[in-house]
Amino acid sequence: MQEAIQHLSKKDKIFKTIIATYGIPVIPSRPQGFETLALLILEQQVSIDSAKATYNRLKAQVESFQPENLLNLSDENFRTCGVSRQKTKYIKCLAEAILEKSIDLISLPNKSVEIVREELIKIKGIGNWTIDIYLMFSLQSLDVLPLGDIAVVNTIKELLDIHDKTEMEAYTQKWAPYRSMATFLLWHHYLQKRNRKVEY
Repeated sequence: MQEAIQHLSKKDKIFKTIIATYGIPVIPSRPQGFETLALLILEQQVSIDSAKATYNRLKAQVESFQPENLLNLSDENFRTCGVSRQKTKYIKCLAEAILEKSIDLISLPNKSVEIVREELIKIKGIGNWTIDIYLMFSLQSLDVLPLGDIAVVNTIKELLDIHDKTEMEAYTQKWAPYRSMATFLLWHHYLQKRNRKVEY
């Protein structure tokens, strides 16, 4: 962590400013596997708190949060928990992919970021944002920058006055190979400035 912070502070003064103003963030982590990916699907385009509440209601519907149990849960039960029809379909597609062995989540930590992305993107409802967060939180990948994340994009706009995503991609290359830590620092700035706390 210290090495990443030193690298980023040398490469870009914004990180020195963030740390000087708000300190070092707590680095979030989540377990690998189906449950985390299902939660990430629920988090797509809604607040983390709202998704967590939905996830807790859904979890209470099953004996254990396993692919077969979620697959067997009726769509009506999903709706009762506050899960949209679309996200219900996505979670069931993920459960099916695991049960049919078209994806092996256990093998992902041993694969490159590129291969993990190639394998997960094939599952309906799992896009680059979901994969980026899974790589960072669950697989501890060091060099991920989720430019599909609104808070990351807005913070780059605010601190660097860069508004085009292609330009963001080019500019942030210099943060490699620690773009995940850069992301955690950008989130830290975003939340602290707004006096918000998030339980990952």
